[in-house]
Order: sequence, then structure tokens, then C-alpha cells
Amino acid sequence: MNKFALIALGFLFACNSSQRTVQETAKSISVADPVIYAQTITQDELKDHLYTYASDEFEGRETGEPGQKKAVEYLRDQYRALGIPAAKQDGDYFQKVPLEVAKVPEGNININNNTFELGEDILAFTVAQGDFNQVVYVGYGIEEDAYSDYGGLDVNGKVVLIKSGEPMNTNGNYILSGTTKKSVWSNMSEAMERKATLAMEKGAKGILYWDSQNFPRYKGYFEFMKANNSGKMELAETNTDNFIVILNETAAKAFKGDIENDHSPKTISVDLKLNIASGNDKIDSENVVAFIKGTEKPDEYLIISSHLDHIGVSANGEINNGADDDGSGTVAMLEIAEAFKKAVDAGDGPKRSVVFLHVTGEEKGLLGSRYYTDVDPIFPLSQTVADLNIDMIGRIDPQRNGGRNYVYLIGSDKLSTELHKLSEEINAKYANLELDYTYNDENDPNRFYYRSDHYNFAKNNIPIIFYFNGTHADYHRPGDTPDKINYDLLENRTRLIFHTAWEVANRANKVLVDKVAD
Repeated sequence: MNKFALIALGFLFACNSSQRTVQETAKSISVADPVIYAQTITQDELKDHLYTYASDEFEGRETGEPGQKKAVEYLRDQYRALGIPAAKQDGDYFQKVPLEVAKVPEGNININNNTFELGEDILAFTVAQGDFNQVVYVGYGIEEDAYSDYGGLDVNGKVVLIKSGEPMNTNGNYILSGTTKKSVWSNMSEAMERKATLAMEKGAKGILYWDSQNFPRYKGYFEFMKANNSGKMELAETNTDNFIVILNETAAKAFKGDIENDHSPKTISVDLKLNIASGNDKIDSENVVAFIKGTEKPDEYLIISSHLDHIGVSANGEINNGADDDGSGTVAMLEIAEAFKKAVDAGDGPKRSVVFLHVTGEEKGLLGSRYYTDVDPIFPLSQTVADLNIDMIGRIDPQRNGGRNYVYLIGSDKLSTELHKLSEEINAKYANLELDYTYNDENDPNRFYYRSDHYNFAKNNIPIIFYFNGTHADYHRPGDTPDKINYDLLENRTRLIFHTAWEVANRANKVLVDKVAD
């Protein structure tokens, strides 16, 4: 920080941080100097917010539960108190996100007069019903660049049979990479979803998916949900008649005895009866969205996001307060919003509009952000210049080697070289944190790039930065409490994000997208 800014800062606090002082002091330095506003982001205010937001009163903020309702009311009330309006034209801060929980289904499937019971040789987490006289075997079910398992096949309205893995050539190399290195199509956490999404994009009615290696893992999840009378939460709007049935080796070979060795796609005649039924529970939840209108480019939008939910109360009654995950990101946003509002009141409002997006259902599968991007974007995605996503910035990764004044950055270079460069320059100018790109590595097994709300923007070619401190022993446990937050680091990281947001919102041109989303 320069000497002049320090003098201005002293003047600010001598006058008890009044709005009038911020206005006068800001004008005395320069219209566009963000330092005075960044300094209003303080440890004390972050701590005050978080000791409320991550208190037992909020019951772990599980999506759709009473604690989450208290959380959204708290956020709404804070924006009202700051004088920052709702993003929606009707003045409602809440963007309703209709959800439903698919209860663990019951039933079976019959293949050529052989019955396979759900929970034994087959698994499903949604309804799967209907009679079919053929399935289309698509091998690995992959299509990328010149390679396709769908060549010459019509799968519209049909059931497809897919197996896990990816093709290899006679030299033992994987065809997609040309090396011994597997691609994302073999990644345990993504492969089935990628393959199912591709099949449905081609019009498939349903997917039969064989994965012997991971079948026990899926079965364990099925049995856990059944024992807890719970099912997968999903956006109500996105539920269709499509289905996925996961097969073990016995069920897969009932369709095709040589499925292990035959990789050639073909149509298979079969007598298939699907008898899997389920009842769904409707869930009401909401995003909280506030908005500061830009002074010169009001129709260009910078989004700052974090998730407002957590995982609620454990079976033994312990509350998972989620102070770091993502109470830290939530309170950081409130402080950033306050800093921008003080700039507005001083006549230094951002040139572009700034949207403060608190999303629900992140812990259930990025549902609130997916609803915003895929179903009901309040502001056009085509005019959204970037998303700065904050998810866990209050703690220290115990596995990390290095100083404590750091933050992990993920995704800053995935879509925009310019955003990445801007981010580093802003850090060097204002914050001087160590920017750690460990988890930005495409080969990182944690795949954090795909696991927080920024991803729903990135998949729409909107540049993103994901701010993250890494996991720790209290991740998704009752020990994630406000007393364990490093408030000096939370302050430093929040100020960095504010400065970055200020630059993105005020620069002459919006950041250039020069890469393609994965």
C-alpha cells in the first residue's frame, strides 16, 4: 500500500468509518482508487458475520431445511441494511430454485425372462420404466475429435448399453491420448456422467451402464440412501423420463455375453422390461441475488458467487456449522458488497454491474448455480464478463508446504489468458499473497475445478476464478466452526478478491475469452 493511501486510511478510522468520511476521503485521493474501500473489509466485521452465520442457530444450513431459511433471511436483511437492491426486477432478493428428492426406488428389470432385483445386480436412483425390444450397444460410449462410438447409429428414443473405460490400440496405448495415459473418459468421478450426457444429447431414452470396478462403490451409496430413506436431490425442471441403470457383470452379460472383449457398437435384440418406480419429495429453496448497477456499462455483468448452504445436522445430532465451507466465502461476499456500496455512495460506483450471487444446493450437486446458468439466468450469460467464485477461504491447508499467506487459485487461465494476467498483476499491486496453482493442474486427482459453482459458468464460456484454501480435518465435519478461522487470512483474501473484482468491473474492455471451455 502506498504512503498516501495509509494517510487516507488513518483519516478514515479516526472518523469512525462513517459513510460521510469514506466519501470525503475517497474524493480527496482519486475517483478510481479502490484502496480506501478495500480497507473497510476488516477481520472484526468478517468475524461478527461468521459467528452468526455459522452458529448452531442456523443448524448447518442444509438445503431446504429451516436453518437454510434462516441463512437466506440473514443475507437478505444484510443487503437491505446496506441499501443494495435485489437483482430481480420485482424487488425480491430470493430466486426460487425448485428442487426435488428422488427417493430410493424399488423394483427390478427383466432381461429375456431373467429378473434382476434392484440393489443386487442392478442399481438405479430414479424411475426407469418401459418395455423395449432392442438396445443399442455403443461400446465405450465416447465421442471426441475424430473418434466416435456412435458412427452410423441412431439412438434417438432408444436405450443404449455403455461400458466403462476407453479404447486402446494394439500397442497398449489409449487411442484418445496416443499414450499410456488415460483421459477424463476413464475418470471415476466424471466418466459415467459424461457418457450419459452424450447419449442423452443424441436422444437416448435411457442408459444401461456397466462398470464392474465401481459397482460396489455405487452400491454402497445406494444402500446408505436406502438406510437413511434419502435420495438424490436434483433440479425439478431438469428431471425427465431419461434414466440410468447401473449394471454389474452378471446383468451386463445378460445383454451381451462378450461385452468385455467386443468393443464394436451394434443394435442388440432383447426383451427388456423396466419396472423401477419411485416417489419424489418436493423441496423449496432459493438463491439470494443482490445487484449494483454499473455507471457506464450497466448491461455488462460481473458475478461474485459463493454457496450459502452446508450439510446440516449429522445422524447423531451434531451440527455441521460450515464456518469455512462456505461461511467464509459468504461473509467475504457481504464485506465485498459493502465496499462496493461505499464506493457507490462516494460517487465511485463500478462501470459494469456487479451481481452478488449466493447459491443454494452446492453440496447437493451445484444445483443453485446450475439453475441460474441453465434455467433462469437473471442477467444474460452472453453479457456476463466473469465469475469470481469463493468457496472456503478461512483456513490453512495442513498438507501444504509454504507460508500461510496464500490462496489457491483454480481456473483463472482456463478460458482467459487476460483474466489470469490481470489477477496476478492485481495481487502484486495490492495484496501480495502467494498465489498457489497446485489444484489448477489438469491432472490433479481432486478435480476441484469441476466441484464448485464457478464450473456452471465456465461450461458456458464465462471466464472464472475459484478462490480456495484447500481442505482440512474439519472439512464436512462438526469441527468446522468459527473459532478455527484465521481471520487475518480471511481479510487478506477477501481484499484481494475485492481488488480483482474492482479491476474487472472498471477496466475499459471486458476480459477477453481466448480459450474454449472443457
